[in-house]
Amino acid sequence: MEDTFKHKGLREKLVDGIREKGIKNNAVLSAMSRVPRHLFMDNGFINFAYSDRAFPIGAGQTISQPYTVAFQTDCLQLKRFAKVLEVGTGSGYQAAVLCELGVTLYTIERQRELYEKAQKLLPSLGYHPQFFFGDGYKGLPTYGPFDGIIVTAGATTIPQDLVKQLVVGGRMVIPVGTTQHQVMKVVIRESENEYSVEERGDFLFVPMLPGVAGQNR
Repeated sequence: MEDTFKHKGLREKLVDGIREKGIKNNAVLSAMSRVPRHLFMDNGFINFAYSDRAFPIGAGQTISQPYTVAFQTDCLQLKRFAKVLEVGTGSGYQAAVLCELGVTLYTIERQRELYEKAQKLLPSLGYHPQFFFGDGYKGLPTYGPFDGIIVTAGATTIPQDLVKQLVVGGRMVIPVGTTQHQVMKVVIRESENEYSVEERGDFLFVPMLPGVAGQNR
């Protein structure tokens, strides 16, 4: 499928709507205006690709609402060439936005079906993160530390293994709570042994699960 002038126009309209909702980070908005969201969605939902909504992508997961993608990305306060870990590759849409920001991206996914799909799709669109199939709760300690960590599923608590993989001064953006309601939290590693937590509003994500799924496929 192509990225047509119509798609680009719809994308600009979507980005304008996100700006009106309070996202003022021009680098994030510009990145989102370049990512063809319709190419990350199942055929049955393509006509709705540029509405500001989440949609199913298979394996019980969703492609996040564009506003949420912008919000989380903005909270990370990333600089170009920052080293970033994404926990939950999913459709690959969030990863594409991060790649557009010029970061060095490591992305981990626990669902074999989604991991394999994103591993094919993202490079075909010119995005080249490093892909990993594994348990997001454990992160990638041998590849850290990271300037930023973004978690795209709702955790019940802040995973300490991930906090330890932040550089001092690094930030992790993670929704924390129950399966019915989470609060977006920005975790800032203040020193080797201390971190602070800021709360940034209510959200709802699919639950963050331990282990891996579809290992024997």
